[in-house]
Amino acid sequence: MTSKMLEEALSSFEAVQAQLQQLDPAMIEIAGRLRRQPPQVAMTVARGSSDHAASYFAYLTMQQLGVPVASLPMSVVTMQQAPLKVSGQVAFAFSQSGQSPDLVNSLRLLRKRGALSVSMVNAADSPLEAACEFSVPLLAGTESSVAATKSFIATLSASARLIAHWKEDSELLEAGNALPEGLREAAKQDWSVAIEALRDCERLMVIGRGAGFAIAQEAALKFKETSAIQAEAFSSAEVRHGPMALIDEHYPLLVFAPRGAEQAGLLSLAAEMRQRGARVLLAAPDDVSERDLTLTRAEHPALDPILAIQSFYVMAAGLAVARGMDPDQPRHLSKVTRTH
Repeated sequence: MTSKMLEEALSSFEAVQAQLQQLDPAMIEIAGRLRRQPPQVAMTVARGSSDHAASYFAYLTMQQLGVPVASLPMSVVTMQQAPLKVSGQVAFAFSQSGQSPDLVNSLRLLRKRGALSVSMVNAADSPLEAACEFSVPLLAGTESSVAATKSFIATLSASARLIAHWKEDSELLEAGNALPEGLREAAKQDWSVAIEALRDCERLMVIGRGAGFAIAQEAALKFKETSAIQAEAFSSAEVRHGPMALIDEHYPLLVFAPRGAEQAGLLSLAAEMRQRGARVLLAAPDDVSERDLTLTRAEHPALDPILAIQSFYVMAAGLAVARGMDPDQPRHLSKVTRTH
């Protein structure tokens, strides 16, 4: 059985191809502005899947550029009217629809107070786009399934591309050109073992670290949305501070361990949890012999999480169907959420 969620996830490479063909001039302009007037800090404003994409953007910005990034609680701006001192800084907004009043009003006020405002939004001619000085269209096209997939991947790819232009990093830019083919390959990975392991699951933890933690957050949300599983995301560094008390025999864990400095700690945690009797699903590249699920390598390690979530989405759509659910119509949810 197919679904809109699966169809849209499989079409993610088309959105990235469109970005590569159309977005560089706008990104070069934004990057030039950021280099001429370099901010001391950056802020991200988003909710839901878009906030997970913002986490990926934040990590790469700090890692690649050394600019501290903070996630801004919108109520501080819209409800508390806090006198934020943001002149000369930059605020990035991430959204699929660009419709939520709190998001739009936050960016409008931050811009009024002197912050450079940049939006990444999928819907054309949205209120969020109008509220910002610069806007990057995600070019994912219409997304019918309530569960966002291709728009999330498009946000990650646009984020990485903008950071590459900001840094003037030719290696990262060149690696981005290979993302469409990488996404096609990642969508073919066989993660059926996860469907079998989680078919009757009621709760689990999703573990990541670094840029991969954003993927863990997104995966946990999709488990909730499409399969009604009580899934929670944790950094491998944080899970030892209390959540580990929940893990006993047969407790399911999905561990994302892509390449990078964080990988060794993630592999160590997976091994420790297996010794404890937990049901570990370790997602790692093919050079990790103890993996259960294979992660496709991108042309640059910073892009590996984008391919990881592509493989996950295909599995998640299949898992929902295996559990007798419709991944396109999660209970109590709608495509556009308007928060005040």
